Amino acid sequence: MRRLLLLLMLWFPGSAGAQGAATLVADTVQLNGEDQLIASGNVEVFFEGNQLTASQIIYDQTSDTFEVTGPIFIKAADGTILTATTATLDPQLENGILQGARIVLDQQLQLAANQIDRRAGRYSQLYKSSATSCRVCGTGPPLWEIRAERVVHDLQEKQLYFRNATFHVRGVPLFWLPAMRLPDPTLDRATGFLVPMQRNTTQLGFGIKLPYFITLGDSRDLTVTPYVSPETRTLELTYRQAFLRGYIEANAAISDDTLQEENRSYIFARGNFDLNRDYKLAFDIEAVSDPAYLADYGYADKDRLDSAISLLRVADASLFQTRFIYYQTLRDGESNASLPPIIADINYEERFAPTFGGTLKYRASADLAHRYSNTDGAAGRDLARGGVAGAWQNSWVLPQGFVADAEIGVRTDFYVVQDDSAFAQNDLRLVPSAGVTLRWPMARQGAEGTTHLLEPTVSLGWAELYGGTPPNEDSTRTELDRANLYAISRYAGDDAVETGAQVAAGLTWTRYGAAGVTSSLSFGRIMRADAATGFTPSSGLDGQQSDWLVAGQLIAPGGFLIDARSLWDETDGLRVADSRINWQNDTLTLRANFLWLGPDAQEDRTGTKSEWTLSAESKLSETWSLDVDARYDLVTDRPVRAGIGLRWRNECVTVDVSASRRFTSSSTVESSTTFGLSGTIGGFSTGRAAGGIATGCGN
Repeated sequence: MRRLLLLLMLWFPGSAGAQGAATLVADTVQLNGEDQLIASGNVEVFFEGNQLTASQIIYDQTSDTFEVTGPIFIKAADGTILTATTATLDPQLENGILQGARIVLDQQLQLAANQIDRRAGRYSQLYKSSATSCRVCGTGPPLWEIRAERVVHDLQEKQLYFRNATFHVRGVPLFWLPAMRLPDPTLDRATGFLVPMQRNTTQLGFGIKLPYFITLGDSRDLTVTPYVSPETRTLELTYRQAFLRGYIEANAAISDDTLQEENRSYIFARGNFDLNRDYKLAFDIEAVSDPAYLADYGYADKDRLDSAISLLRVADASLFQTRFIYYQTLRDGESNASLPPIIADINYEERFAPTFGGTLKYRASADLAHRYSNTDGAAGRDLARGGVAGAWQNSWVLPQGFVADAEIGVRTDFYVVQDDSAFAQNDLRLVPSAGVTLRWPMARQGAEGTTHLLEPTVSLGWAELYGGTPPNEDSTRTELDRANLYAISRYAGDDAVETGAQVAAGLTWTRYGAAGVTSSLSFGRIMRADAATGFTPSSGLDGQQSDWLVAGQLIAPGGFLIDARSLWDETDGLRVADSRINWQNDTLTLRANFLWLGPDAQEDRTGTKSEWTLSAESKLSETWSLDVDARYDLVTDRPVRAGIGLRWRNECVTVDVSASRRFTSSSTVESSTTFGLSGTIGGFSTGRAAGGIATGCGN
């Protein structure tokens, strides 16, 4: 008989209160007396989001139950899938007994059992069951499974309770537990143990980390991680809390080890909050007991810590920002007292379009640099500055395709300097400035759709300083690059200003290839009426004439990028060179950075510095991936650090193996090697990240 669709609305007494309706679809339906309905052939039942398919269903009105003959397929409203050979169920498909059954949770974890009892619409009790998230091939054992005498699945709490459980790998039992609890894949957060981690270093020996996650409500949690090795007893803590308009996170640890006599500790905390009127509050706290602690335990790779709090508001035409920063140095030969350790600033900027054209901008700002030391000179100097500035800018397109940009500005600052007799204690200065830039972009269409753009540029600038010359605290490491070649002043901060007349000239050639390849080459230099004395030699900006800037970039389809910059002096030759190369496709990502710096006593560099930094990420196959990174010092001809990580991942298991070596050492940090091993099994809440490529089933 061809399929006959019958939609019968059956009202079941067991559905108290609302008396929900079920829909039945089958090839044939017949009534056996007044209280029994038999549906056969491609049977489907729908009830409040639940769906059941079977070969035959017998509904008995007296007992208000379904007798179902398989193969049975049930998809619950929450996405849970059950299969069975036979079943006795209530009309809501929530309670009953299933024989030869299997449950699939969140399309990840499958549990098979001789019998499943569903009770109270909440509990599923499985007898003589096995659980795995691996592909099951025929009658052979999966890669891993948990066999248990009994498993109870609490659908409300989303927990799995195992009794008399044994963990098997390829059918071989490895360990037994009388009872254990695991979260099901649909659970986001639950108190319990997380995946253990192994860490082995030459300084601390073989160690194990066993994190324990504690929920503190819907918006807070705490992770407590004991770390034990022959050389250390460490307790790590991570606290997180989410708010309606922000969050905070804190990471801390305390250690008792054999490397130092006293206890060691650190804390890193940060937070962000959205306040009223589009203000954003952010803070971070960084503190450590000793300079070597972060490197010894692999918590961070920093040689200066900064704790800060800031308030920021960005609008269409205005910017407000204020910050307070405290620095802690971890470098050899550098003291906190002379950094300076305390920096504070406040800044407000606004712009608007006047009726006569262009853009008017004004700015009010103040900053403070405080040192603990009271010695006379740079090591003990305290400085405070407050000032206002205004500028007008405009652009024009001139005949013959010339583009002109003009800027006129003035700023005034008041300084208070203490503990440095080389500078006046109070100083007021006025700095007017003006500049004009003329560009002549010329384009030509080449063969096969290639476009060439040639843009010669000349910039004239002038600035003068009236009043005293304050100490330079915020602009000590400025360098010439493509972004500041045509600026009036190239100092990054407020304390120092380029003065006098100057001319900057340059040329940029850009090629847009028809195949999607874009390349550019820029060069230029600065010529001044008077020599600049505030820049370091390797900045490329000192003297009456700057170094030649040569920079280029190549971008190709498929993720290939080359970006390079160099500074050339007519007498000394190459001063600075830095470049980066990136290339990536579906299976491989390569990154390389090269740096070359000439000697510069003003930057505490007595010799040449040159090094390569390399990293690669490769997808070797559907299950294997490899990561490597290295940093090599070309001057000393020895590595600085190196690391390798290997991952194997399929649909149910992830295993990570890593090794890293820090070759350099100092008076506070020793060279060391670290080995790591970690793994997760998929299908449970803590292992959901596994979910890789499913392994195939061989013949």
